[in-house]
Amino acid sequence: MDSKVAVITALHEELEIWSVPIPELQPGGALVRVDAATLCGTDAHRWEGHIPSNESPFVPGHETCGTIVELRGDVRDILNVPLKPGDRVISSYAHCGHCYYCRVTRQTTLCAENTNYGTWSPAKMMGGCAEYHVFPPGTTLVRVPDEVSSELAASAACALRTVLHGFEQLGTIATHESVLVLGAGPLGLYATALARDRGAKRVYTIGAPALRVSVATAWGADEVLDMDTAPTLAERLAWIRARTGGRGADIVFNCANSVAFVDGMNMARPGGRFVSLGHSGGPPLALDPDLLFRGVRIDTVVMAEARHFYQAIEFLATRAGAFPFEKLLSNRFPLERTTDALRGMAALLEIKPVILPHSE
Repeated sequence: MDSKVAVITALHEELEIWSVPIPELQPGGALVRVDAATLCGTDAHRWEGHIPSNESPFVPGHETCGTIVELRGDVRDILNVPLKPGDRVISSYAHCGHCYYCRVTRQTTLCAENTNYGTWSPAKMMGGCAEYHVFPPGTTLVRVPDEVSSELAASAACALRTVLHGFEQLGTIATHESVLVLGAGPLGLYATALARDRGAKRVYTIGAPALRVSVATAWGADEVLDMDTAPTLAERLAWIRARTGGRGADIVFNCANSVAFVDGMNMARPGGRFVSLGHSGGPPLALDPDLLFRGVRIDTVVMAEARHFYQAIEFLATRAGAFPFEKLLSNRFPLERTTDALRGMAALLEIKPVILPHSE
């Protein structure tokens, strides 16, 4: 059996649609029919060449929800329940399971053999922009309940699980603390919702364009600032300090990009906490050494552990009444229009585009 896949053969160029044989599964592997694949900034950065891919040409898409069509052996979900064809799942990334990071520190995202998706040759079938997707041995599969759509479940497999990892590193939010979220893309929007859900006194979001900022308001931000109306750091710094007694935010989440790391460090109050999720590559950052003499605790996040994928699905399933999650999803595209989706994401014209490989 063959599968259609959307292939990046050259940076910034139209993707090609190939038909490739589905590889034989390894023991412990799973083959899914892709129900929905969502794209994020990382996919656009790889297409533009800002973040390198593991192989070239490659199939993009690392946020995938699919229905199992084949399993090799006794494959179980994160709760140790046997899986079967017809089950809808998302998947964590594979890791070796026996190195220092897997067994001692239990930081599997740092495993040297961590195998993410959306960056491999078409023959490996490990990209979401395809009719079928292989989840290799060493992954952890999370079952998707009926009340969570495949499109939202796919978004949970990147943005939401990463944000949950960040909140785990952050720890408890006190009822008097303010949270500032930099960025109104999928990471920033989910961080806004989590900050509201975790009991922050005030939640502020700074981002652009207006389409994304409006979703932040719907997802619990008390106040938002459209960066298009405040283009300089001085303006944004004045905005947040005016709302926090001149101190800066108690907690800052950088969900924008690498450059915003410096902005976030300036906007956190002395003795505050700073969590950096946004990573976009680029040249080394210039950081004023005085920023490191303000007592700000810094956490940086690398992807997510399997438990965060599970927590992400549970959050979507249990908080649908509190947050209009569907506002995250912008346009739907057939597989043949994956290039249009990537262009829209790169130009910030999309919030979370959805690829539907089996759409008519």
